[in-house]
Amino acid sequence: PIFLKGFVIGGLMGYAMGKVTHWLINNIRLNSDGLYPVLILGVAMFTYSATDFLGGNGFLAIYLCAVILGNSNFIHKRSMIKFYDGQAWLMQIIMFLTLGLLVFPSRIVPVIGAGLLISAFLILVARPIGVFITLALFKVNIRSKLFISWVGLRGAVPIVFATYPMIAGLPKAEMIFNLVFFISVTSVLVQGTTLSYVAKLLHVAVPENVRRRMGVDMDILEIEKSEMREIEIAPDSGVVGKKIVMLGIPKAAHIMTIKRGDKYIVPVGSTKLLGGDKLLVLAEDKKTLQRVFDILEITEHA
Repeated sequence: PIFLKGFVIGGLMGYAMGKVTHWLINNIRLNSDGLYPVLILGVAMFTYSATDFLGGNGFLAIYLCAVILGNSNFIHKRSMIKFYDGQAWLMQIIMFLTLGLLVFPSRIVPVIGAGLLISAFLILVARPIGVFITLALFKVNIRSKLFISWVGLRGAVPIVFATYPMIAGLPKAEMIFNLVFFISVTSVLVQGTTLSYVAKLLHVAVPENVRRRMGVDMDILEIEKSEMREIEIAPDSGVVGKKIVMLGIPKAAHIMTIKRGDKYIVPVGSTKLLGGDKLLVLAEDKKTLQRVFDILEITEHA
């Protein structure tokens, strides 16, 4: 009952707070753009603490809230992703330094034998079985499933969880921590160093010229084939008064500038479109440009 209660409450709170956070970011007006990361941090702390207070799983709530928010469009998304990416790296560095202070190499030696057996079982048996069962209902080919099975690295999370028995003063807690630490290091050394080779072996490697896009971010100078067009918003258009972030502009398109009367505006997600605005749109190809036309209710064809 406790397990089920934690997951149900955690799931509901995570979903609800993800939707609430998305709405809050797009509708609240803060005096400084630097306060938006603080807002998200505050919401994250509230989500965890409120879920824990209600008897739910705070970790699950935070995870679902982040998944929903990360897959939604909101203002300042690009800058906040970069900000929190840096914060994540900083926290990982601090965490590994702290965990390193708890490890004594001489105490790792006695658990090497058991650690190698458990690592082999997790890498070659448990992880593949879990992946194939989980993805059984999805259209994922065998090569992709095998690669996903191989990339199940054990990192800092299990090591952090292994410190809980030590904090609680449970018997054999030190042995558990050393064993988990050794398994995690083995996973990183065996799987982490062979990811590129396995990806090429299974023919699932992503070409080097394919880059990850964040929100409306687009590397303009690296696009060899691009389409640029000036689009005028009609006064009676349905997009008048809407924020750009709410329109669902494709990631492969970017509104460079907006000419409003005699002024030029560099748009952001919170910029509202007005009748008569002239948008300079840069898209990756004609198909993407046509999607922008459809979103902006423009009858012209790309």
